[in-house]
Amino acid sequence: MQRYPRDMTGYGAHPPAANWPGAARIAVQIVLNYEEGGENNILHGDPASEAFLSEIVGAAAWPGQRHWNMESIYEYGARAGFWRLHRMLAGLPVTVYGVATALARAPEQVAAMQAAGWEIASHGLKWIEYKDTPEDVERADMAEAIRLHTEVTGSPPRGWYTGRCSVNTVRLAAETGQFAYVADSYADDLPYWVEFGRHDQLIVPYTLDANDMRFATPQGFNAGAQFLDYLKASFDTLYREGGRMMSIGLHCRLIGRPGRAEALRQFIDYAQNHEGVWFATREQIADHWAAQHPHQRFDRPSQIDCDSFVATYGGVFEHSPWIAKGAHRLELGPAHDTAIGLHNALCRVFRSAGDDARLDVLNAHPDLAGKLAAAKRLTADSTAEQASAGLDALTDAERTAFEAQNAAYTAKFGFPFIIAVRDHDKASILAAFATRLQNDRATELAAACDQVERIALHRLRGMLPR
Repeated sequence: MQRYPRDMTGYGAHPPAANWPGAARIAVQIVLNYEEGGENNILHGDPASEAFLSEIVGAAAWPGQRHWNMESIYEYGARAGFWRLHRMLAGLPVTVYGVATALARAPEQVAAMQAAGWEIASHGLKWIEYKDTPEDVERADMAEAIRLHTEVTGSPPRGWYTGRCSVNTVRLAAETGQFAYVADSYADDLPYWVEFGRHDQLIVPYTLDANDMRFATPQGFNAGAQFLDYLKASFDTLYREGGRMMSIGLHCRLIGRPGRAEALRQFIDYAQNHEGVWFATREQIADHWAAQHPHQRFDRPSQIDCDSFVATYGGVFEHSPWIAKGAHRLELGPAHDTAIGLHNALCRVFRSAGDDARLDVLNAHPDLAGKLAAAKRLTADSTAEQASAGLDALTDAERTAFEAQNAAYTAKFGFPFIIAVRDHDKASILAAFATRLQNDRATELAAACDQVERIALHRLRGMLPR
């Protein structure tokens, strides 16, 4: 099977109601990354010095050597930046992404985090790159991070964020069964669920844009005012939309510098001066979302075998299972696990078929209020559809009118009159008969095919959760 694992649809045009506590319009989530003492360093057993996220933009790793300037920049985050931020944020719910080895080297900072009531989530064992790491090594590091985190803080982490992750990271975190949420995603403004085998994992997405890391990247923020303006603009958009989550990413060695910290203070004041703002930890957001929107599994069209797929969806296009069989051969993925997505896949096969094949599909449809209906020989779908427009309860005069229109239409075009009756009532169907009988055959063939597709969409909406 050709399958595309990425979900390019998400919640689509209609995200679920967040129902934030207190009817808040927005959830604001502050993350303080604590990485100082867990970065690449030959003292930590790494092959080279750190080169990422510091005042030395574009720094290179020094193989086999300590980088004194880089080390002292990270040390500033632990010695000064953390405490400045702790004083500023102590009254707010904050989530710390704590690198386990960094936390182990920071007993006073950990005590201060806990005294402030902050959530301490796991930021991995070390602040290193995992893109090329073998799966078994990453899994072992994850297990050791959980163990060390628990030893240092007194309780296991309920949240996970690697940051410099591999394609395996989220799955490995889910497979531990350890976490209320995983944050290694930037894919949405709301939490969402993913499935890995038997594991249902809640994702609480993070941010790389409303993030002080952009002070340390080319073409990023070069002044606190730029960061403040960006945070305010992000907040304003999400607040206006309502029911969204705003993540803010901070680093002790970056935003902890005095020339930048003021921007953070001003933003907090700005947000607090709005009504309906819920400041929350990521753990609180995860627990709220899991309670409000628990995950519901279903047989996903993109994941079932061909026989099951055809058995389930072979009648969506009337008596035409070949369309479902063709759709199953396409590159399906999460985007096709919704009514609109699967409808598109089925329609592609129908539209690409030859004229004779499409005409066969049209001829597979029964007359409206015709002999098959009277004999109760319609498919279950057709029976329900015709009943929805009252075609199962016609007067003698109405039945005579439908029979006359059916006969005239079939005589002119050579296929039955097809209309998505769920969009109509008896009167509008008879009006459509009169209008479409004026079409030439090519125009009417196109109109009939459009209606076949519309019927299919209605059927799929009754079969899939969304």
